[in-house]
Amino acid sequence: MNISFHGAAGTVTGSRHLLEAEKTRVLVDAGLFQGLKKLRLLNWQRPDFEPERIDHLLLTHTHIDHSGYLPKLVREGFRGPVHCTRATRDLAEILLMDSAKIQEEEANYANRKGYSKHRPALPLYGAGDAEKAIRLLRPVRYEEWQELSPRIRARFLQAGHILGSAMVEIEVGGGSPTVRFLFSGDIGRYDMPLHPDPKPPPACDILVVESTYGDRLHRHEPVEEQVRAPFQIVLERGGVVLIPAFAVGRSQQVTLILRELMNSGRLQDVPIHIDSPMAIDATQIYSRYLDEHNLDSCLAADGRSRLFPRNVFFHRSVEESKRLNRMKGPRIIISASGMMTAGRILHHLSQRLPDRKNLLCMVGYQAAGTRGRKILRGDKQVRIHGRDVPVRAECLTVNGLSGHADRAELLRWIGSAPVPPPVVFVTHGEPESAEALAAEIRQRFGSTVLVPALGDRFAILEILQQARNRN
Repeated sequence: MNISFHGAAGTVTGSRHLLEAEKTRVLVDAGLFQGLKKLRLLNWQRPDFEPERIDHLLLTHTHIDHSGYLPKLVREGFRGPVHCTRATRDLAEILLMDSAKIQEEEANYANRKGYSKHRPALPLYGAGDAEKAIRLLRPVRYEEWQELSPRIRARFLQAGHILGSAMVEIEVGGGSPTVRFLFSGDIGRYDMPLHPDPKPPPACDILVVESTYGDRLHRHEPVEEQVRAPFQIVLERGGVVLIPAFAVGRSQQVTLILRELMNSGRLQDVPIHIDSPMAIDATQIYSRYLDEHNLDSCLAADGRSRLFPRNVFFHRSVEESKRLNRMKGPRIIISASGMMTAGRILHHLSQRLPDRKNLLCMVGYQAAGTRGRKILRGDKQVRIHGRDVPVRAECLTVNGLSGHADRAELLRWIGSAPVPPPVVFVTHGEPESAEALAAEIRQRFGSTVLVPALGDRFAILEILQQARNRN
């Protein structure tokens, strides 16, 4: 019985964890590496495991750093099945097709403009690969056990991160010993609009936990108060507020908050533009689940009106996006991707960043090597589509909208388990973040805590025995 880490180890992105037990190979997540070039290049390499020998893939949620490698995995020989929640299946169809489209469009754009070093530039995968991956998805309900083999079963539990997100519990047993694994996926925050709180984790022997914000705390000042004054100043001078936002979850949360500010008169009533076909489709999928426990119960009364508020304009076509790019302020534009690595947001950045009247508002995590991280550290220009774009617009960071639990919330979540896990692997974080959370877990819960590096492989029964001997 072994576990190995082929992504989200020493970095935030590329989540891929392989469990081998009872001659069965189970892969948890298949994410794309993002950010630093040395990480992005890993997407092009054949993985250290054999894709064609993976028996089952369990998908915690649809963010691209957890699901975006799936079409490439299919191209490399993986044939499924892929187990996920029903909402994850619905969202995966649009996210994976969008990812393929973006990669095809970027390769074509690079070939037209001649800025790629490759001749010709090729996409990592195409729409055909994404379609094959989507056909492998097998939706299941939360908390229902799925038999993966005669001695291995798994179930999904609410993680509160985005619609459909889950932690994955895997039980390897039927005899002696029985070992219970829990893969956190991405843990959501407590008391946030739109998404429910994460469920308490069940008792487990091995916990694999994310650490995106493992070394810091979110601001507790209400998001409305963080954005109201800066937004009002920009809008009054006729500027444009540009918000790069993840199409699933973040775009919907931001829109709800802005609508409430405008309806209460605390913010100038201006047009809000959502320039992302994927965000539009995701919003429609969110509306399907209003009557289920996937979404915050406060949405039940007027969910449809809150998800489709007035004075919000959706832009699906490229022509609409181009027209929006030429519109003057005051207005607010929400566009993907959230870390400014690809998508329509790049064209808006090219147009809006050089103008001092405008404001760039970052509402999510910016991984190392992304344009967002470079702007956060104060770079005066960023490279977009082969040219350097000056950063003259004001920049604002709002952390209160993050979909990830911070250090205190992660510890609260772990502490809500019936008993502390004897062994914990800390993943999905940059080194400083992962090590900081690991130290807190050791001190607070007395667990054996390991921070794996990319490619590390561990013998589970040996580690468990060592942990029990130590305690």
